[in-house]
Amino acid sequence: MSERAHSPRTDADEDAGEETPLERLEAARERLERIDADVEDHGGAAVEDAASAYRTATKLLEDYVDRATGTGRENFKAYVQLEGQFAALVENLPETLQDRAAFENALDAIDKRRLSESDFEAAHSALEPATRYAELIDDRDAARDDLSEARKAASVRIRTIDDEIDERKRLLELANADLEAPVERLREPIEAYDAAIREAFADYRLEASAREVFALLERGRWYPFVAFERPPDDLREYVEGSPDGEHSIPELLEYAEYSRSKLAHLVADADALKRQVATQRTYLNGIDAEPLTIGWPPKSAGVLRRKTREYRPFVERVGDEETVAALRKVRRLTFDPDYDRLQTAAQAVDQLTADERERLADGRIADELEELRDERDRLEAALEVEDSV
Repeated sequence: MSERAHSPRTDADEDAGEETPLERLEAARERLERIDADVEDHGGAAVEDAASAYRTATKLLEDYVDRATGTGRENFKAYVQLEGQFAALVENLPETLQDRAAFENALDAIDKRRLSESDFEAAHSALEPATRYAELIDDRDAARDDLSEARKAASVRIRTIDDEIDERKRLLELANADLEAPVERLREPIEAYDAAIREAFADYRLEASAREVFALLERGRWYPFVAFERPPDDLREYVEGSPDGEHSIPELLEYAEYSRSKLAHLVADADALKRQVATQRTYLNGIDAEPLTIGWPPKSAGVLRRKTREYRPFVERVGDEETVAALRKVRRLTFDPDYDRLQTAAQAVDQLTADERERLADGRIADELEELRDERDRLEAALEVEDSV
């Protein structure tokens, strides 16, 4: 059974206070627009200059508060450095800078031959009027980050919606299925073939050499529907190049349990067998008929027809004539005029849950599909607004 997609958000979800990706995106955009407007109202670039100057001045005070207080030589040296750097900062400030006087007052607070912590506190207090500009720029940066995250969330939601739309469309297609159709006409031949190929492959594993089995697996690389897992390179080279490759896979797995002294009379290279086979036990045990089975429910007629055509040379190599005949019978199903109806019914019976059948019957699936399409359109429109800004 496939994993069920979640239902679209409902009004109850929104009433509960959970913010949708669209609401988050719109709120983030509106917040940034408000802050951008505030920045422009205060002079635009001048606000950025004031914020930058405030951060530089504050950092100078924080860097020197411990080093420039006191009466020692090093304290005096640090004080001279602080005063020089702070004075240069203030001198280079534009005359039109927002609250330039705050920086001048801060410089006056530390313009002494000896500084105490209270002087630094006074300088910080003097800078207070410029704090709002740094906060305004910080708020704008945070709003930009929020908008970027909201855009990502909206894009992720669109991808999720696409998956959910596909799921609703699939369910609506299944809604037209004839749930009373005689799907046994497909099931019985397919299950008979799958059982036959599993038994035939199990016998083949017992009788064929590992080298022969690996050659079969390697051949599968040219057939898209024959999904055998290819052997690891080291193991393949061992099986192809060593006389031990003439043993069957079950024999090699059994020998891997033996002591080296016992193996000396059974294999050409006990060390190589231990090294290659014992470490690849999971892979070797996993070689089975599954890549040659059909499974239930079956795919569309075209897919099943191509699949049975690709399976045939492998089935002929592994199984007997009865197994091949069972595969031919499955292939003939794809030419049955009723195949599509039966296959759709088989898909529906296998995949539809009781809840999905109820939602299909009362029209909720169709409503959900329209809601999802509407949500996607609104999200895409909101993202286009951002791209045009």
